[in-house]
Amino acid sequence: MTISLASIDWFHLLGHFMSLSLLAIGGAITTAPDMHRYLVDEQHWLSDGQFTASIALSQAAPGPNLLFIALLGWYVGVNAAGGLAAGMAAWPLGLMGALIAMLGILLPSTTLTFVAARWAHKNRELLAVRAFKTGMAPIVIGLLASTGWILSAKMGSAADSWRLWLLTTVVTLLVWRTRIHMLWLLAAGGVLGALGWV
Repeated sequence: MTISLASIDWFHLLGHFMSLSLLAIGGAITTAPDMHRYLVDEQHWLSDGQFTASIALSQAAPGPNLLFIALLGWYVGVNAAGGLAAGMAAWPLGLMGALIAMLGILLPSTTLTFVAARWAHKNRELLAVRAFKTGMAPIVIGLLASTGWILSAKMGSAADSWRLWLLTTVVTLLVWRTRIHMLWLLAAGGVLGALGWV
């Protein structure tokens, strides 16, 4: 995929990720639907496959799941340099894209978190602080559910991928009702995927 980006487009990319940074309640993955809307549907800077691969690679790799942001920026930069066919010549723009995306997603939320955490710790007994913490739980759950919906919608209809939906339902119930460690569930999903069941 080859795209053309002007200097102002790089600033728009930075600005969009900075605004999403302040909405990333529950983690950056909760803003994936809007990232998809902006990068794939609206700007056409990424393909559906590149977007999905970025999330899948970051979830499979050890380390923070925030790494998908760097991969999204990398793909934008590589596409701006002429795509993967450009080879090593695409690396500088790929690195610049990864840096811009990571700076955009980290700087506002990190600054806000630092300032707010210090204030909330000093005022932890206030009713407003306790109410805010309690009220954020359903918002995080809703954002995570919308991310799952966007990612699973690309897998086809529910009738075509009933095994995936069944596995999702079972794992959701197990996480909600048991104390099975999440790594066991991830391992089970990996085995089922390797066997071709999902």
